[in-house]
Amino acid sequence: MSSQPAAPAKLDGAVLKIAGVVVLGAIMSILDVTVVSVAIPTFQEEFGATYAEVAWTMTGYTLALATVIPLSGWAADRFGTKRLYMAALLLFTLGSALCATADGIGQLVAYRVLQGLGGGMLMPLGMTIMTRAAGPERIGRLMAVLGIPMLLGPISGPILGGWLIDAYSWEWIFLINLPIGAGALIYAQLVLPKDSPEPSESFDFVGMLMLSPGLALFLYGVSTLPEEQSITSDKVWMPMLAGALLVIGFVFYSFKPAHPLLDLRLLRNRNLTVASITLAVFTVAFMGAGLLFPSYFLQIRGESTLHAGLLMAPQGIGAMVTMPIAGMLADKVPVGRTVPFALLLIAGGFFTFTQVGTDTSYVLLCGSLFVMGLGMGGTMMPIMTSALRTLTNHEVARGSTLLNILQQIAGSVGGAVMSVILTAELKDSPTVPPPPGAPAGTPPISEAGLAIAATMNPDKVQVPDPSIVERGLEFAADAFATTFTVGFVLTALTLIPALFLPRKREESHLLDEEKGATPVVLH
Repeated sequence: MSSQPAAPAKLDGAVLKIAGVVVLGAIMSILDVTVVSVAIPTFQEEFGATYAEVAWTMTGYTLALATVIPLSGWAADRFGTKRLYMAALLLFTLGSALCATADGIGQLVAYRVLQGLGGGMLMPLGMTIMTRAAGPERIGRLMAVLGIPMLLGPISGPILGGWLIDAYSWEWIFLINLPIGAGALIYAQLVLPKDSPEPSESFDFVGMLMLSPGLALFLYGVSTLPEEQSITSDKVWMPMLAGALLVIGFVFYSFKPAHPLLDLRLLRNRNLTVASITLAVFTVAFMGAGLLFPSYFLQIRGESTLHAGLLMAPQGIGAMVTMPIAGMLADKVPVGRTVPFALLLIAGGFFTFTQVGTDTSYVLLCGSLFVMGLGMGGTMMPIMTSALRTLTNHEVARGSTLLNILQQIAGSVGGAVMSVILTAELKDSPTVPPPPGAPAGTPPISEAGLAIAATMNPDKVQVPDPSIVERGLEFAADAFATTFTVGFVLTALTLIPALFLPRKREESHLLDEEKGATPVVLH
């Protein structure tokens, strides 16, 4: 018979030390994605490469993440979370050092893949370590700590990347990981608890041969979609179809072995299923459109990379305000009673961006980003808390893996879809004849594209008629507004699965293995 405990204990020093290790790893992994995103123009110039070639520095990293994440659940049980986490830190740090030495785009992409193999395990392992350290009654508070780098990475990354490239050189966006990685390794050795691996489980080689290549192929096709601009392109539909077939094959296969690579039996847990659906829809909507916020400031308003990053800061500030509160509430109040209100805040702030123009007030935009940040702080980590709270210690690593895979797929799909919508809208822009002296056969130039180029590089792109820039920017702003409208609608639709999140007290099955505690009803 389950007992009702007293109010949740506060996070003690030992738990906070463990959280510090995980946060350091998360900062490196998440920050690296956003820092590199602002360096793409620099890579094009440095290596004399096309945008499509340079984009593989992002795509290769993403594919490596998708390939290695499914292995993390089994590996955590087999080798222990401390050993595996430190190995992932070492691999990521080594990959960072190699990236800084690259003298060609091919080398840089290869080293980015190595980085991704390490970075892919940091988040699911970190969630497992923190969940086990906190116990069921404090998961919400501890997940709020982990949520800080998840939300601040996209805001601080462009600021840091822009500053390092301007003040030093592109190599420093990778070299900065070396002292952080070294410190995290020492810190992890000192504070993480000793491993208790369970070597009895066999490795699911058949599942690996289906799931990891399947995810990589599917995400490759999705990542190629913005470049090809058509899902009927062979480079898009063929890998997507092959990847989808492999993943579907894995889904049917995964219920046969005793220890599958990804345990889909966990979805029998209603809380995990509802939380997973809510998280996936939200990630497609918000993360996909959210990547375009800095692009609006850069391309329509002509801001520098550093200034665009600073304009995004209110979102991070809003998240910092509500995240600790949401973490405490998640330990006391069912998330089904709080997350829908947080989503309403996000949708309310998002609506402003559906109306953006070429001169929309920065006060209004920054205020809207702050409101969205308030909502974000009360959304992502409470949903993950609900998903993991009712899993046993043995299930936590595999549940974390499942959530991270869903996030990775949803984020990639969201980013690709929003990019395709924006590009399709911009293609409808009126055109102007090519400038005098252009090679014969040069096609007409899009007014929107010409205006964006002139806005971002006023010293290099000269437009004889200022009215072209004005018309082109107005058209481009409308294209951004349309794309943001799609994101707004999808964010609003996230309310549907969110309404099915737990609205009553949840029974925790996460056992304290050292004390042998029985399941308790959480309050």
